[in-house]
Amino acid sequence: MATTKSHHNVKALVSVKQTDGGLLKNLVTSIVGNNHLVLELVSSELDPKTNSEIETIKEKAHETEKNENEIQYEATFKLPTNFGNVGAILVENEHSKEIFLKNIVLDGFPNGPVHLSCQSWIQPKHDTPTKRVFFTNKMYLPSQTPSGLRKLRENELIELRGNGEGERKSLDRIYDYDVYDDLGDPDTNIALKRPVLGGSKQYPYPRRCRTGRKHSNTDPSYEKRDSSSFYVPRDEAFAEIKETQFDTTTASSGVKTILESLDTILTDIDLGFVSFEDIDTLYKEGFQLPSSVDSNKLTLLQKVIPKLIKAANDSQNEWPLRSKLESQIYGPPESAITREVVESQIIGYTTVEEAIREKKLFMLDYHDLYLPYVSKVRELKNTTLYGSRTLFFLTKQGTLKPLVIELTRPVIGNKPQWKQIFTPASDSTNLWLWRLAKTHVLAHDTGYHELISHWLRTHCVVEPFVIATNRQLSTMHPIYKLLHPHLRYTLEINALGREVLISAYGVIEDTFFTKKYSMELTSVAYDKLWQFDLQGLPNDLIHRGMAVEDSNAQHGLKLAIEDYPFANDGLLIWDAIKQWVTDYVNHYYPSPSIIESDQELQAWWTEVRTKGHGDKSEEPWWPNLKTQKDLIDIITTIAWTASAHHSATNFAQYTYGGYFPNRPTIARNNMPNEDPTKEGWEKFVNKPEQTLLECFPSQIQATLVMTTLNLLSYHSPDEEYLGQLIEPSWTENPTIKVAFENFNGRLKEIEGPGVTGKGVPYKSILDPFVVCCGDLPYLGHPLLLIPRTKSNSAGREINNNGLGA
Repeated sequence: MATTKSHHNVKALVSVKQTDGGLLKNLVTSIVGNNHLVLELVSSELDPKTNSEIETIKEKAHETEKNENEIQYEATFKLPTNFGNVGAILVENEHSKEIFLKNIVLDGFPNGPVHLSCQSWIQPKHDTPTKRVFFTNKMYLPSQTPSGLRKLRENELIELRGNGEGERKSLDRIYDYDVYDDLGDPDTNIALKRPVLGGSKQYPYPRRCRTGRKHSNTDPSYEKRDSSSFYVPRDEAFAEIKETQFDTTTASSGVKTILESLDTILTDIDLGFVSFEDIDTLYKEGFQLPSSVDSNKLTLLQKVIPKLIKAANDSQNEWPLRSKLESQIYGPPESAITREVVESQIIGYTTVEEAIREKKLFMLDYHDLYLPYVSKVRELKNTTLYGSRTLFFLTKQGTLKPLVIELTRPVIGNKPQWKQIFTPASDSTNLWLWRLAKTHVLAHDTGYHELISHWLRTHCVVEPFVIATNRQLSTMHPIYKLLHPHLRYTLEINALGREVLISAYGVIEDTFFTKKYSMELTSVAYDKLWQFDLQGLPNDLIHRGMAVEDSNAQHGLKLAIEDYPFANDGLLIWDAIKQWVTDYVNHYYPSPSIIESDQELQAWWTEVRTKGHGDKSEEPWWPNLKTQKDLIDIITTIAWTASAHHSATNFAQYTYGGYFPNRPTIARNNMPNEDPTKEGWEKFVNKPEQTLLECFPSQIQATLVMTTLNLLSYHSPDEEYLGQLIEPSWTENPTIKVAFENFNGRLKEIEGPGVTGKGVPYKSILDPFVVCCGDLPYLGHPLLLIPRTKSNSAGREINNNGLGA
């Protein structure tokens, strides 16, 4: 007679990452006292008799094996046969330090092992008595959640949301929203007071992760900045290998070291360059640091930057060009760029209208965006500003020829509006004026790129998606699994930016022409320019006039410029991402009704709009979330923004701007023909090169920017690349596994030679851009078009940040 087994012997194999800051060294050699991991198996089912949770089964896991990278623990359970399927494990850490739990495997079931991918920090029991819950790798929509796991699923999300009270500690896992009230530091100096961004009509802005720090003594609308570091939820912090290269202390000390060392060489922080030979020497060899500088401070610089240590509007912009700003405040709206100036240079076309109709004229427009800030910026020391427009002509060779630059100063006090056009010239004086005008435009474009294309569009606006995803989507939700890899490190790098880069007197304010108004300008851009439905690449290109819909063309778009690397390469990546997302979404949501009834998904999208981007919650362009197409478009846009778009704006920065005359961050002096004095004009005519050198960034500014751009352009050793690593839960679903493998294969095809017919690898998506539209197409960085070569690497970056900001 056969004997029925009453239980299964199940072994739990636990992998813990070995970290310098986690387990103590004595834990590597032996178990000390009662330091264990306590595991509780949770059934996915309810007791059929009582309709209540089945009692968990608890055991202690003991260390069994260790190596340089991880420590293995084991626990053995006697699991009753009527326990049902294990759906989750509760974990307690009895060690005195936090540990990083990688994964758990349960072995001994008739149907094979059960896997749990954890990838999370577990705090000591005495610090956080709440047990951590980890679900198995099987994904469920909320309505499909097994009855025994529903309460755990709900409670885990409640815990992650917090109660909105108190100051967050470094070991917390709370995700909540707040305004940008920590960029200024009025307690240190009232001159460091900056506007609070977000929560007002005057300064609308996306929300950041709440820290709950105490309020300023000087002004209670600000948070104090005196804490050692800015809070991010523990699992959002850098991994150790990344942190050693780019943690807050190291990055800050690296910048400070540059400044301190330069202070020993330079007595004048505004000192410019004497000659272009000096600039070339800085770029090729860097500054020689004096022997008095502590060599221990140079670790980051030696490893990361060794070279240094030896606009927009929504109109159709029809010709003639006109400003939309109030003429009573800013002066006459008519542009100084006349028909005659343009038509004399567009070879092969009779009229401006003809050239526009044939998509041969392009414009870089920073006129109306910057003009309201000209008078403010000019009140500051050693900087200046104009509103600017630059027109380009697309030649038969497919290159962009600059035709004319217009610089405008609005009415300021008793001074009338000043506007002047500059064109390429053969005589010496006008040629140098043209070069100076280009310097101003390049500074305008560099500022827009860093503040808006990079920070605002790929960092700042993404943070609410990170927060909402963790607050509203369970870790067992399929969409959480799809989004999570793209959102890696976003909160940490943004927090670092608030500490070092974008804060009052941070790197941006010290080196860019906008100075103290830098972040305020990004609020204006968010208010007037940013809308979610234009962040996807096809819509962006169409909106800026860089493409038109064409069902017969590749990707369904006909480009205005055929050799446009950002569009050529980017559309390949966009299509690959969208196909992967389409396969994924259609598998889990075979009908629209499932999307509409998914409570977590709907709460997520509602919170993104009403809290994360609450200042724009009433905008009509927000997509609905009712159909598969709606969800596919939303997820593809987020994934694109956080991966390829960010990669394009970040990782080529040193290639573009390392030699700073190509991309100056500031033009320090007015044009010599603006209200010139006799002495000033004679100085320019006699020594025009000196005038240009004095307009360039100072030596300290140039060196600091070179340092920062090199640091931001650096790839972390633990960089994750788009489509490279499969999420463990996807391997357990044959349909999703095949879809991911197709995605991975397509990306390898794109990265290989010959796909675009030019042997261009994916990694040369280099051309960031300006969001504009109209009859005159707009583009970014037209004055510096870098050839697409294998050495120009933007990286197949999956997350929003990598080591770059």
